[in-house]
Amino acid sequence: MRKIDLTYTLTSDIPHWDGDCCFRLNTTVDYSDCVAPNLFRIQRIEAKAGAGTHIDAPAHCFSEGKTIEALSLENLVTDCIVIHTVTDKEDYVIQFEVIKDFEKEHGEIQSNSFVIFYTGWSKYWSDPEKYRNDLKFPSVSEEAAKLLLERDVAGIGIDTLSPDAIGEDFPVHRVLLGADKFIVENVANAKDLPPTGARVMIMPLKIKGGTESPVRLVALI
Repeated sequence: MRKIDLTYTLTSDIPHWDGDCCFRLNTTVDYSDCVAPNLFRIQRIEAKAGAGTHIDAPAHCFSEGKTIEALSLENLVTDCIVIHTVTDKEDYVIQFEVIKDFEKEHGEIQSNSFVIFYTGWSKYWSDPEKYRNDLKFPSVSEEAAKLLLERDVAGIGIDTLSPDAIGEDFPVHRVLLGADKFIVENVANAKDLPPTGARVMIMPLKIKGGTESPVRLVALI
């Protein structure tokens, strides 16, 4: 079984929605502070919950929605669908016709699938300013989100900061999170996945009351 890591490494200079530093790793005790042979390096994490490859739980937008610790393993470990919509257009919006065309070739998307949109925007990840791009990047239409809701997907992922375009009142978040689904943003290496046939493991930190969390996202082929 081949394993594909779909997760970006957390560092202090990765792109973030707000454009500021979203992750810091600080060493509070180092080896030089210890007496041999009992050497330890102890570290402290300071991070925004939406740092790097991360998941949005329903409670991210809805006060009565599920928080991170309530998400079901049945939904987090599931079949993976990848829809390739590679584009260089920052204003490109994935319409429901793209999903319909995918289904004509690969069959109807099955219930509880995790659907990843690969737009190719991930090529800019190492250039945070370009990746953020004043929050202009490929996104998903509300109609496409509603179609996936009809398919009863577990959630969606995308290789941008958000499936919603700036200035659009976050309709995809409202549609999916409002229906008890989840969203994974900043997916890495989706280009290496087949359209169908992979399994995915979405592993957030199990934070009580958390609305977002970094994830280790891994696909198995």
